[in-house]
Amino acid sequence: MNFKLDHLPERPARPRESGITMVMDKGLSIRQAENFLENCGEWVDVVKLGFGTSYFAKNLQEKVNLYKEAGMKTYVGGTLFEAFYVRGQIDDYIRFLDKFGIDTMEISDGSMVIEHDEKCELIAKYSKNFTVMSEVGSKEEGILISPAKWIRMMSSELEAGSWKVIAEARESGNVGIYRPNGTAHVVLINKILAKVKQEDILWEAPIKSQQVWFIKQFGANVNLGNISASEVIPLECLRVGLRGDTFETFLPDSLIQS
Repeated sequence: MNFKLDHLPERPARPRESGITMVMDKGLSIRQAENFLENCGEWVDVVKLGFGTSYFAKNLQEKVNLYKEAGMKTYVGGTLFEAFYVRGQIDDYIRFLDKFGIDTMEISDGSMVIEHDEKCELIAKYSKNFTVMSEVGSKEEGILISPAKWIRMMSSELEAGSWKVIAEARESGNVGIYRPNGTAHVVLINKILAKVKQEDILWEAPIKSQQVWFIKQFGANVNLGNISASEVIPLECLRVGLRGDTFETFLPDSLIQS
């Protein structure tokens, strides 16, 4: 850091189990990826090559190598897993991951239906050789899942071998754990956290107001995902109270002006 400030919350060093930041790469060039890593790589734990972008990405191997050498878990979006799955090409998917040295994978069913028992079987199978992240929630607006079902699915997927369960929000931040206007489903989230450990969940939070809400509710070291590469340092400022939105969150009462 360039200077010292008192009363900032501690951020654990990588490799982290909490306070994780997952960045969505939606098609960065190699030069952009290098600039991103130089500027803020130490604050990023996981990079997701979003949805099907790796199909088109030039120099995919070079980019994967860059992220891995920087100490980040790197994986392709769950939508691509689903695209292979629905076509009956899972073996091709695994060969693709192996070819590029991608050792983290997302198993999701946000755009299609996979029976949950089968999803857990897939998690158990592939977690033997990959770090598996599984996603819960639908990408479609208007599809509501009861808190009990969220809890049951998350718990089962963690037991099956998921490293983290991802709470769906899409890059738009208006489905899953959020209402159509982007505000959090507070009751749902609190009920989930009554049964599932906070450190086991990665909350997709692409919008600043959502990041602010989670940090104010659950602290600097809540796991957040679908962050854009340009928003990593702004998010770190939110996490430690160096933006107006969270300025007083971590200050002692004696320093807060009435």
